[in-house]
Amino acid sequence: MLKKLTFLALFGLSGHASAGQLNLQLEHISLSGLSSGGYMANQFHLAHSDWVDKVGIIAAGPYYCAQGSIKTALEQCVNKVLNPIDLPLLQQKAIEYEASGKIAPLLNLKHSKVWLLHGTLDSKVHSQVSDMLYQQYQSFVETGQLQYINDQAFAHHFPTQDYGSPCDQSNTPFLGNCQYDAAGAMLGYLFPDLAGKVATPGGQIVELDQQVLGGETASSLGDKAYAYVPATCAKGESCQLHISFHGCQQNDQSVGRDYVEHNGLNNWADSNHMVVLYPQTKNSTFLPLNPQGCWDWWGYTDADYATRDGLQIKAVSQMARNLAHYPLN
Repeated sequence: MLKKLTFLALFGLSGHASAGQLNLQLEHISLSGLSSGGYMANQFHLAHSDWVDKVGIIAAGPYYCAQGSIKTALEQCVNKVLNPIDLPLLQQKAIEYEASGKIAPLLNLKHSKVWLLHGTLDSKVHSQVSDMLYQQYQSFVETGQLQYINDQAFAHHFPTQDYGSPCDQSNTPFLGNCQYDAAGAMLGYLFPDLAGKVATPGGQIVELDQQVLGGETASSLGDKAYAYVPATCAKGESCQLHISFHGCQQNDQSVGRDYVEHNGLNNWADSNHMVVLYPQTKNSTFLPLNPQGCWDWWGYTDADYATRDGLQIKAVSQMARNLAHYPLN
């Protein structure tokens, strides 16, 4: 069931949940992302590690890998590594951002839980790139709080139990029919007390006015976003928030609602009092140039793209905080 919500009275709403509003617990939230969405999840995590304490990333590389350059992004951070990735340099940049207040204190990362996945048949993101993300998180996260799965024969996609292209292929909508529930494996690691999934989600996919929800910093994003809202959450029960970042060519302009409906997250959210927010990029052949609808992990929007001052990170942060105040009817 799809509802389109309009929120003209956004800033007049109170800070408390009322009838028809979500009762979201926002002290801590969780994230996940695939490919460019994985890069964004990592950036968002470091920017807001005082807020985000659980992250799942599929097929992405280390923080600030592109160093603000599309040339570096293509030469080192995707399907090839022409020059070795200078991890100490990237770490130093994070330290500089921390010192200037552009990201949260890195010490917060110590208590995060992080789940990483890279398929052995992935030809879009080189294994060395994903390995560097793992090494980077090893320096941030406590032992036992980090899991890296890199021995499964998956192509470049979000692996699912029974939906999408053959597992050894990377085709639109970039969901892989692998008889592997990546959503469940990820959430099961991040949330040890996770309840079992439902066979068919019984909640609703809600269409959101992303420009209103995200404010002026959402200009590089699409007009609409989505949220999966379990029935219990719609009734006002206390629920947690998970943000899922799609990959390139996986936004609603490119694949409709395939990613939102079929990645498997909603099946787990339904039984675990979890709202899933699906922010959406937009394809653009004009400045800021983004023809494949990727998240900004190389600086196409602004120089602060990897920090909490970055336009997209600010927009999604505002979306998450404002979502609790939006009426569902």
